[in-house]
Amino acid sequence: MSVLITADDLKTLIDSGSPLTVLDVRWKLGGPAGKPLYLEGHIPTAVYVDLDSELAGHGEKAEGRHPVPAIADLQAAARSWGIDPGDTVVVYDDLKNFSSARAWWLLRNAGLADVRLLDGSLRAWTGTGFALEQGEVAVSPGSVTLEYGSLPTLDIDQAAAFSETGVLLDARAPERFRGEVEPIDPRAGHIPGALNAPATANVDASGRFLPADQLRAHFESIGVRPDAPVGVYCGSGVTAAADAVALTLAGFSPALYPGSWSAWSNTPGRPVATGE
Repeated sequence: MSVLITADDLKTLIDSGSPLTVLDVRWKLGGPAGKPLYLEGHIPTAVYVDLDSELAGHGEKAEGRHPVPAIADLQAAARSWGIDPGDTVVVYDDLKNFSSARAWWLLRNAGLADVRLLDGSLRAWTGTGFALEQGEVAVSPGSVTLEYGSLPTLDIDQAAAFSETGVLLDARAPERFRGEVEPIDPRAGHIPGALNAPATANVDASGRFLPADQLRAHFESIGVRPDAPVGVYCGSGVTAAADAVALTLAGFSPALYPGSWSAWSNTPGRPVATGE
């Protein structure tokens, strides 16, 4: 299935009445809250999804800031969004897909085959001249059944050893990777052996993902190789999903470490590297 969808193609799907669920995943670290923005204007038929409460669990600090939710919780949320078996699911945000990628990765890992990101995010829709609608969208409960395991993941021990045989990428900003600043987590730096691949480098100024050949050349310039596995993490497992999307577009099969730096830095005894 395709990873991305254009605004024109999404409009066609909405107008056709095809089995479709559109999810608005507006979220930014530190705010503003996404729900009021959704109510002010969203793509027609879109249902709002709260990243903190519906796309993440809540546990001990060593599990990270956005641990993967229990499958029963994610399934209940997906049904409340109206997802039925066989639906095409389209996710979007207003942040160049840095937050909606989390929904893409979770739902793909939970077994949904046809999940797509709106390339260029909400700006692509409004920039094409398509209208927004206001208020809440009422949907009938869906009946989808979910089960994790469709995408590769890493636990903390696998992430620690990953660079011995593969390439581990850190999707955070370079200054956080180098350990020069750390505004959120208890320790600054990165997992030893990891290479920096900021998610911001995967998109152009308009928020659209770079062409597949450019993405592949970019990742290969960092050190990703076709003969070695590739893994990715970030601060809390959200932005890493955007790198996972870009790696998938480039023809790789990335494994994601959901706990990411927030779990690693909260686990006693885990070493920290700084600098390049």
